[in-house]
Amino acid sequence: MKTVSENSCFGGTQGVYTHESQTCACDMTFGLFLPEEAAYVPVPVLWYLSGLTCTHENAMVKAGAQGWAAEQGIALIFPDTSPRGEDVADDEAYDLGKGAGFYVNATQDPWQPHFRMWDYIADELPALVGEHFALDMDRQAITGHSMGGHGALTLAMNLPGRFASVSAFAPIAHPTTSDWGRKQLGAYLGADEATWATHDATLLMREKGFDGPVLIDQGGSDQFIDLLKPEALSQAMAARRQDGVFRMQKGYDHSYFFVSTFIEDHVAFHAEALHA
Repeated sequence: MKTVSENSCFGGTQGVYTHESQTCACDMTFGLFLPEEAAYVPVPVLWYLSGLTCTHENAMVKAGAQGWAAEQGIALIFPDTSPRGEDVADDEAYDLGKGAGFYVNATQDPWQPHFRMWDYIADELPALVGEHFALDMDRQAITGHSMGGHGALTLAMNLPGRFASVSAFAPIAHPTTSDWGRKQLGAYLGADEATWATHDATLLMREKGFDGPVLIDQGGSDQFIDLLKPEALSQAMAARRQDGVFRMQKGYDHSYFFVSTFIEDHVAFHAEALHA
């Protein structure tokens, strides 16, 4: 693992690191914010998964989460959204290939050799950061935006007991019925739609729910709302009587202005679960 940069930030350290990923068969980059407490004791962890076209850098720079995480004494991890490198397959469209890993393990060519973001986020990166940094890996929570909200919700519901809480900003909530989903799941996983179900937050909510609290924020003026299908997830949460809150935020769009407005709420929500 190599240190790209480390900067003092709200009394702690915002770092960027690269490492050779065995899972994705390429070099991967991630951001990690450690609060001041990490100099003395292992601290709980909040994962932030980003959306389409993003890298590790977008939320790290734009979300404004570090100050609130420092206040709560929790670490933030900002993974990349896909494998990178000259030999990694890509597509001309912004919503497939690099920057659009969709947090799945691809089984189809040309994606299969590198696009294994599920295993990377679920297994490889947690093991790496747990070994090298003062993190309490028994206390983890997860959030994300758009495609990253999809990833956060599906990881949380498929890995019971891993995360104390889960939240999402404008998640791709029902990808098996959306053009933000059917295209990518078909490309990465193949034509058998039965293999897609474990990567659909609405279907997972209907089937099993989450064993902790859930917080969803959706902008009422989101320009992509018809692709996100938030009403399907909201209805599934209500039908299941899921411990959670779904908030429609009037006037907000899909941008990081929306995320940064409500990130304090999300960090506090996760801190309450992590420190319980």
